[in-house]
Amino acid sequence: MTVSPSASESPSPNTDYRQLDRDKLSEMMQRYIDVKYQYPHALLFFRVGDFFECFFQDAVTISQELELVQTTKSAGKEIGRVPMTGVPFEHVYRYSNMLLEKGYSVVICDQVEDAAIAAKERRQVRREITRILTPGTLTDDEMLRGRQNNYLAAAVIAGDHWGLAYADISTGEFLATQSKNLEHLTQELMRLQPSEVLFPTNAPDLGRMLRPGETSQSLPECLPECFCYSLRSQLPFTLGEAKSRILEEFQLRSLEGVGCEHLPLAVRAAGGLLEYLEETQKENPVPLQCLHSYTITDYLILDHQSRRNLEITQTVRDGTLHGSLLWAIDKTATAMGSRALRRWLLQPLLNLKGIRARHDTIQELVENAELRQDLQQLLRQIYDLERLTGRAGNGTANARDLVALADSLSKLPALSNLAMSAKSPYLKALQKVPPTLEELATKINSCLVESPPIHLKEGGLIRSGVDPQLDEMHALAAGDREWIANLEVQERERTGIPTLKVGFNKTFGYYISITRSKSDQAPDDYIRKQTLTNEERYITPELKEREARILTAKEDLNQLEYEIFARLRSQVGEHTDSIRDISRAIAAIDVLCGFAEIAVYQGYCRPEMVNGREIRIIEGRHPVVEKSLPAGFFVPNTAQLGSREEGDNSAPSHPDLIILTGPNASGKSCYLRQVGLIQLLAQTGSFVPATSARLSICDRIFTRVGAVDDLATGQSTFMVEMNETANILNHATPKSLVLLDEIGRGTATFDGLSIAWSVAEYLATAIAARTIFATHYHELNELASILENVANYQVTVKELPDKIIFLHQVQPGGADKSYGIEAGRLAGLPDVVIRRAKQVMKQIEKHSKIAIGLRKGIQKQKPKDSAIGQLDIFEDDI
Repeated sequence: MTVSPSASESPSPNTDYRQLDRDKLSEMMQRYIDVKYQYPHALLFFRVGDFFECFFQDAVTISQELELVQTTKSAGKEIGRVPMTGVPFEHVYRYSNMLLEKGYSVVICDQVEDAAIAAKERRQVRREITRILTPGTLTDDEMLRGRQNNYLAAAVIAGDHWGLAYADISTGEFLATQSKNLEHLTQELMRLQPSEVLFPTNAPDLGRMLRPGETSQSLPECLPECFCYSLRSQLPFTLGEAKSRILEEFQLRSLEGVGCEHLPLAVRAAGGLLEYLEETQKENPVPLQCLHSYTITDYLILDHQSRRNLEITQTVRDGTLHGSLLWAIDKTATAMGSRALRRWLLQPLLNLKGIRARHDTIQELVENAELRQDLQQLLRQIYDLERLTGRAGNGTANARDLVALADSLSKLPALSNLAMSAKSPYLKALQKVPPTLEELATKINSCLVESPPIHLKEGGLIRSGVDPQLDEMHALAAGDREWIANLEVQERERTGIPTLKVGFNKTFGYYISITRSKSDQAPDDYIRKQTLTNEERYITPELKEREARILTAKEDLNQLEYEIFARLRSQVGEHTDSIRDISRAIAAIDVLCGFAEIAVYQGYCRPEMVNGREIRIIEGRHPVVEKSLPAGFFVPNTAQLGSREEGDNSAPSHPDLIILTGPNASGKSCYLRQVGLIQLLAQTGSFVPATSARLSICDRIFTRVGAVDDLATGQSTFMVEMNETANILNHATPKSLVLLDEIGRGTATFDGLSIAWSVAEYLATAIAARTIFATHYHELNELASILENVANYQVTVKELPDKIIFLHQVQPGGADKSYGIEAGRLAGLPDVVIRRAKQVMKQIEKHSKIAIGLRKGIQKQKPKDSAIGQLDIFEDDI
């Protein structure tokens, strides 16, 4: 619903409030531009009666972005009419959320007193800023995605070094890190997907928010353009200011205890973030957890391309959750658990002890089905403790939030009792629940009614017996209401008028109504108040006295109830840290219960995590594809990679590099992703879809799967492929897992084969990374006869006279056909095209110099015979 314009009104979209003479504006419009001057780069919603209205350029912007009707409003007799767009006051947060999703920030200026009071005093109603909303500073459930964190980040760059701090103010997380590779900063931002990134600058557009895709000279080229950037003053980001702010905020004497003493750029970023929260959350300070530092090399590194190709949290095709790994394995019962699962998947562990602790917990939950089911049943009854606590801590929680919090806290003793006999680490973390939390739940439930209203200042919040003064006021008000309820019967008996009525309206309050024909029987103490066509209305001194007491009592009661509630909410906020501690334990056990559920019903096995370089997966399965197919339809496959380290005879020797050949649509890409996802799941702490698995730690997982272009930067599909391949070759180590599909296919055949050969050779010799190299260049099978750590595998098919059948089985040996023409036939190419393609293929095969060159010119030398094992595949005379 919007304010409809008059047909005669003509908006003036070019009107600029900064060019107007303030003294010529109406009193209300003067207040509007005073607020607008404070926040020139935000969209201002200004409360006017039952609407929030926006004027000048804000009205034009909101009208365009939200497709609302734009009209005009008078700004003063000498100014005339200016653009205006309005939204109903009860829907302002819904519209604000739509603007936030588009990258805008919003300031809400509300009426903070009763308009009737201002009207009696013949002045403008008082309006103040009540909320400042930016994409990274949201706490309300209706504005947040329950199963995903909403991060606010801040970045500081100095040369090649950078510092990053990020926080989710709805849950209280606050972390910081520092590194010296700008590429890592980009990868961290892409992992976090922050809603807003703060960046210090002295640019003239200071304070402006850059929306996704919008560029500015103030923004370094290394920062991705897909995020909202808020350009901030450099002062809060200076080391002295930032350090002082952090020490004061968390009552610390030094930064040594939070691991930031020697991370100056991380400290600067964290200080700038805290200053931004102080500015935007003036009325509702955010209770963040104490700052923690981390190192990105403490976790398995997944670059953005690998996360995209493995489809961890969203699909490549349309960017949706459905069809991703997260969709396939999320069996969590709480929003806290779902957010934790997302974090775990995007930041797998490198520490064997940490991984085994998660595996141990899953193992216990798999073996103890009753415990698992009882835990899950209880978890389903627990609300989002992290965000409920966050709102209580910053003073924005309503009564229903506290009731939900109390209901959840009351379940903690039962959770603790269930875990009491458990032996695994994550279950043990549930055994000790602070008794103060149970007491807090009891206090909330004894204070608030079972189903309180949403609005806090309309009464009906507090139970009887909580506050003697409140109970006394309720008793007096009830007595007055009862007196009025009985007044009609009493007055009928006293006057003898059976049609007498007692009524109420907002204009006159309570009154006694008598028909005109009986008005002569009105007692002497009746005071005539109003004469209507068919009746006379009267009041009495006692009736007006009771009315005044009732109306005053209602306001006083509502105010007292709000004060009692505010004190209770403040007491809840004092327990923020302990509630968040137990929330993390609940979220973790929720994830692990989900992992155990999948292990039981999907047949996942516990991987044996070992030192070394071995990757051995027996009858592995792709977790997403398997879920999408009917039971039993997925064809499992084995993968064995990673030669044993020198002096280690306990493990068999497997190839470092597999050349995987086979026809299109036979399952090569699925096999690549399957191996990557199994390794990822294992290091996340999950069981894996396989009959058995013996896995060592990977420091990074690289993938180059699928054809993607980047037209915005003028890069072709082949150029993107080469950039991603170069990134892999420059950063992979012997501990990495590299999954490559169709390298070199985007250029001429000779060029492509040469690049593919050289890349495979380099990975096998110079890096010795564990690699699966899927290709249609069958000539690469020759590498296995030259290099000891290379093996050939193929995805098999069954050939029939008129068709082929894909078996989706990976077996040793190299394929010598691609069946591309057959794939074209299955796709529906016309028969004449298929026949002609076969004719052309025969001619190419007959005269191909590649096949001749390989037969005559391969030098069968070992990698040690040259600096990095470069092999000459063509003789000089070919």
